[in-house]
Amino acid sequence: MKQQRKRKVVQNKKFRIKKRTKRNKPLMILKAIFLVSLVLFVLYIFESIKPEQKVKIEHGGISQVVEGLKQQGYSVNIVDKYILALLGSPRAGIILFEKDETLSRVVFLYKIANTKPTGVDNKITLIPGETLEIFFEEVAKQMDLNKTILMDEYKKQSFYKEAGISPDTYFTNTNMNEEDLVEFLLKPSEEKYSKMATKYFNSYDKEKWQNVLIKASIIQKEAANKQEMPIISSVIDNRIAKNMKLQMDGSLNYGIYSHIAVTPERIKKDDTTFNTYKNYGLPASPVGSVSSEAIDAAINPSKTDYLYFVKNKEGVHTFTKDFRSHRDAIEKSY
Repeated sequence: MKQQRKRKVVQNKKFRIKKRTKRNKPLMILKAIFLVSLVLFVLYIFESIKPEQKVKIEHGGISQVVEGLKQQGYSVNIVDKYILALLGSPRAGIILFEKDETLSRVVFLYKIANTKPTGVDNKITLIPGETLEIFFEEVAKQMDLNKTILMDEYKKQSFYKEAGISPDTYFTNTNMNEEDLVEFLLKPSEEKYSKMATKYFNSYDKEKWQNVLIKASIIQKEAANKQEMPIISSVIDNRIAKNMKLQMDGSLNYGIYSHIAVTPERIKKDDTTFNTYKNYGLPASPVGSVSSEAIDAAINPSKTDYLYFVKNKEGVHTFTKDFRSHRDAIEKSY
């Protein structure tokens, strides 16, 4: 009897062990996967990299930085993108390494993320709506360059008379000349326009895109905020559909007149296509830089019957459908 009891106890113990083992099997598999992944990750980040003496960091976000490293022959992928994001904020420019220097991947990425590139001492910002005349004047002063040459280089390199450079903050190298700087500014802008045009129209037709930029530039100048942009876009469309002149002051804030108030005398004397008080339709070219929001509004206007708008006491616009209501809104704005 005692032996039988012992056998039963042993059998029960074995059964419990087997049952416990079955229950723990998924957890054990997960642990094994985690440990293997951890080992592979450690091996990956400590893999040896022998960088060139000069490594170029592209302007833009971390995705652009990783893509730029790929183009220079470095084996990087989405894992490195996340590692860079954790380690710091890469800045555009040239990073110098020692000759024949060998680094672990994590140290290489740390230097990319945290080293101040050589020659990167300027931060220039193009605000939405600003003209090239004003922008290049400020850039020329800041970087000790020639504004006239900058304008000439822009005309050579860009398809667009205005708005070829997208509003953004750019980190530039002190050793850039006028030609290099314009090329540097145009490249990410062209990439952005190509991506947006493909999204909206399935292709990047520069003639078609210029028409979008022209309308967007008027919207950019006129709108008090982003919420008004699609409404102003609808006003432009509604007035053109009724063969009405746009009569918008923003169109006359082109070039050197970017920040100059539009007066009756100015309207009378200006004979350019930018004078929407004299000419029907949109100007022949954009009047300033345009934001993504202004572009989206130009392509996707609100559905309204508005034909007029005037700035009110709150600093935004009152939109109306007829001239009598517009005149009342003008009186209330004082």
